[in-house]
Amino acid sequence: MTHSFLPWAKPNLLGNEKAMLIDALESSWISGGPYVERLERELAEAMYIDHALAVSNGTTALELALRGLGIGQGDEVIVPGFTFVAAANMVVAVGATPVACDVDPETWLLDASKIAPLCGPRTKAVLPVHLYGNVADMDAICESAGSLGLAVIEDTAEATFSRYKNRFAGTLGDVGTFSMHATKTITTGEGGLVVTHDDALAADMRKLRDHGMNPTKRYWHDVAGHNFRLTNLQASLGCAQLEKLDEILADRRRIHASYRARLKGVEGIRLQRFNAEVDPVLWAMTVQLTDTRDLETVRARRDTIMAGMAEQGIETRPGFYALSMMSQYECLPSPHAMHVSASIISPPTFPGLTDAEIDRVCDRLIHCLNATKQG
Repeated sequence: MTHSFLPWAKPNLLGNEKAMLIDALESSWISGGPYVERLERELAEAMYIDHALAVSNGTTALELALRGLGIGQGDEVIVPGFTFVAAANMVVAVGATPVACDVDPETWLLDASKIAPLCGPRTKAVLPVHLYGNVADMDAICESAGSLGLAVIEDTAEATFSRYKNRFAGTLGDVGTFSMHATKTITTGEGGLVVTHDDALAADMRKLRDHGMNPTKRYWHDVAGHNFRLTNLQASLGCAQLEKLDEILADRRRIHASYRARLKGVEGIRLQRFNAEVDPVLWAMTVQLTDTRDLETVRARRDTIMAGMAEQGIETRPGFYALSMMSQYECLPSPHAMHVSASIISPPTFPGLTDAEIDRVCDRLIHCLNATKQG
């Protein structure tokens, strides 16, 4: 039997994206331009944040935040042991050292109680990453960081418009970063955002984003900067996306609720825990195998399940590798991060995914779980 392909992700481009893109193209503003300014203004207003800087992608957003805070050679930054690697990579890119902090085994996010023991005289910041739409325990993280004199940089690439205690993720620390990649909640194809309430920090980051150029003295460069700018063409897509923001968020919440209702109580898996303070906007649905065998056995079983899903035309993704598993980061082992990494499966999650398609995914997942169950 032939099964239609169900991708892991695809963007929702069903609004005015084409019209606005053509408008930007015909205006001749194809590099910087009015759509960039509009996107920054509308995102700042939507998130109740003072400053929003559009940049080329979520990774350069992280580098800009780090450089804006003055983090560089010889410094250390605490990052989660389980995360997409961009956070650690950008710490390395500015000349600092990432220090892996283990994660909570149920939320899969940075464990605030483990920050202090990792700190030393070179530690300058903590960088929690909000994964899959979940939000880290920001009260505890900010309290720990404050007592230790650390800056807080939130990587919110996977949790755009998620809330913590009714405040938007990314607006709770000193600076927040976002991604507008094709798979993200709001997309510009590639693209990113840096936000802050700090006027001086915002001014410094605007300068760093544009080659370090003095904004009132063209071609005079106060500092060594980069070109991290977003194009007007890309920004036009984001502006069109924001016109239907409520619809996009509601659809992601529907998909999340449907998956959780369908998979709640299924033997052999657990779902990511969201604390009561969190109102999530799902980026990707995830399930975790409850298999307690050694990590290589669990990982092999997970891969077999994913292969079984692919046989029926259903694309899935594994969890990120723990930083301590990759030698270039020279991190101490993070046991919870390593277990989460080996045991996660992420099924299709995208706007417009129907309840019937979710049923198809869940039926196949349960079949594969049963077929690979420990004898």
